[in-house]
Amino acid sequence: MSSRAQIATCPACVAAPAAEEAAAAGMGMGDRQILLSLPDIHCAACISGIERALNARSDVRRARVNLTLKRATIEADTGTEAADLAEALTRIGYQAHELDAGSLSGSQSDKAGRELLMRLGVAGFAMMNVMLLSVAVWSGATDATRDLFHWISATIAIPTIAFSAQPFFRHAWSALRAARLNMDVPISLAILLAAGMSVYETAQHGQHAYFDAALSLTFFLLAGRYLDHRTRSVARSAAAELAALEVPRALKLSGDGEAMTSVADLRPGDLVRVLPGARVPVDGTIETGSSEVDRSLLTGESLPVFAGPETRVSTGEVNLTGALTVRVTAAGQDSTLHRLADLVAIAETTRNRYTSLADRAARIYAPVVHLLSFAAFGVWLWVSGDVRLSLNIAVAVLIITCPCALGLAVPAVTTAASGRLFRHGMLIKNATALERLAEIDTVVFDKTGTLTEGRPRLDDPAGCRPEDLALAQALARGSAHPLAAALAEHVPDRSPTEVRQQSDIEHLREIAGHGIEAVCQGQTLRLGRADWVGATPVAGTATYLRVGDRTVAFRFTDSLRDGATEAVKALQRQGKSVILLSGDHPSAVADIAGRTSIDAFEAQVLPDEKSLYIKTLCERGHKVLMVGDGLNDTAALAAAHASISPASALEATRVVSDIVLLGNSLAPLPDAVITAGSATRRIKENFAIAALYNAVAIPVALLGFATPLAAALAMSASSVSVSLNALRLR
Repeated sequence: MSSRAQIATCPACVAAPAAEEAAAAGMGMGDRQILLSLPDIHCAACISGIERALNARSDVRRARVNLTLKRATIEADTGTEAADLAEALTRIGYQAHELDAGSLSGSQSDKAGRELLMRLGVAGFAMMNVMLLSVAVWSGATDATRDLFHWISATIAIPTIAFSAQPFFRHAWSALRAARLNMDVPISLAILLAAGMSVYETAQHGQHAYFDAALSLTFFLLAGRYLDHRTRSVARSAAAELAALEVPRALKLSGDGEAMTSVADLRPGDLVRVLPGARVPVDGTIETGSSEVDRSLLTGESLPVFAGPETRVSTGEVNLTGALTVRVTAAGQDSTLHRLADLVAIAETTRNRYTSLADRAARIYAPVVHLLSFAAFGVWLWVSGDVRLSLNIAVAVLIITCPCALGLAVPAVTTAASGRLFRHGMLIKNATALERLAEIDTVVFDKTGTLTEGRPRLDDPAGCRPEDLALAQALARGSAHPLAAALAEHVPDRSPTEVRQQSDIEHLREIAGHGIEAVCQGQTLRLGRADWVGATPVAGTATYLRVGDRTVAFRFTDSLRDGATEAVKALQRQGKSVILLSGDHPSAVADIAGRTSIDAFEAQVLPDEKSLYIKTLCERGHKVLMVGDGLNDTAALAAAHASISPASALEATRVVSDIVLLGNSLAPLPDAVITAGSATRRIKENFAIAALYNAVAIPVALLGFATPLAAALAMSASSVSVSLNALRLR
């Protein structure tokens, strides 16, 4: 998780900028395309600032920023390094990481969604035209006129059904080839029999044809299928996003000097140089150099840690201050980051085995529908001896029992609930998220960037001499360390003497891994680690100033995210167990747990340990909701029964989550759980409506009192009832 994450809500955040994606996709291909992840951007001003900075460079042909994906797509000259572009953005205040374009190729495609929408449009257009022709028949057209309208309807309906109903036909055929039944088998039979009987009736100059019924059946079911697809389409695999975060190239050291090499070509024992500001491309041990390393992406530690010779570093960590030479122990597929991606992939597979309410109902529904239809055909053929009458009744039974209402029961409720939560600042990304969220009994929170803002702030320095604060700030401006940045941002009222002191600062330099040193009026000043400046460490997070023989400690705290305490207490009132898991230091975790009234907490938890903790809870029968924002939370988010992440999280983290929190406040979380419970009740009510409808309609159809046309109208009425019940959620 990023210790510098910033969260805000503005109109540009709320409106999903489809135009941005289209523009980015339509960019002409230059000599090289570079993708940068921008986890901190949050508004239209960020977009314009980044694009302006990138487009001003001579080696950049075009740059487009996508706010939804928090990603920049850059068309640049051959030889342009992604690290240079990321560094340029970091200098103007935007955190940037290179993404591997190859790992993300095709991830934004929604071919299936476009196909469904196209088939839905064709079916709707044809249905309206055939219904217009049917009006003339219902109004009393007879003989040749009626037959003409029927044949025109057939000319429109048959090609349309052949095209638009293909998704149902394909899935039904796949099921039958595997000797099993699914929901698409009765759907396909109903459509084909309705169309086939209509052609037969038309050829025999019959009074009734059911082309409009077949088309309306196709249209309604495609609408349900598309609604369901839209809720699933944004839930891409987070494992692919994690793989894209791996550094694709590294600066390898050899007897011939330094050379940029693909990480895939590195082997254990090789030496690589990691420059300040760069991400560590491999797992390894530092041979030479000292620096401070930001491990927030992998461990959640809110502050950088010292790294010197013999210190182990992992892929994805950020080197902040000094150049390091690292001996490779693992690279590529053997790296920590890749193992984390494997954990996520396994957890995603496990979660996808969750059986939705609709799927459970379908297991019983599909065979019953077929048996009823075949039974109706057999009984009526035995009673009447009329194949035509028996087929009409069998078709009517198939249509009237067609799972259109069942197919719409879940997506209609999901769409209504998603709209309600979106207005409260939450985005549903998974079709079964609401059902799973309604079942949770335990909530696990990450700390930095989730319960807290992820940015240290200077405590009230009232007990500090004003001149010491002024000197500390002057030194802090020479470093990019998070504590130094927080110290520099503090703006007290300064006297003319303090301003003059700051102007006397000379020979300012940063000592990698230790702090900042300078000279003021002949006196050496130091700001940094306690052992380096010779100060006695204090409890909590602090940095230390040495002026002559005096040392001063400046304490920092991480502010709670808006609504954090209220959300925790509301969840506890709902009877949920609340746990805090963090990779941060025990003192920092205990402080946040106390401030949010969380009794159960664990500190210094590694990413795989978080995932194991969640899995253990699930194996004990708990339904766990995980709330986190960091890369170190990704496997745990995937392993949990349901998961939520803030919009400020990295793309890989947001992808694996079921729900994304769009705003800064955690206050909507308890309402989301309540809404999920309401949505699940509405889904069950919709199933009850469908069952009641079938209990009334099926006997009517079996007794031969419902024509296929009447059956289609009844089926449409049940679908409308289900949709209206779902709208109650709004």
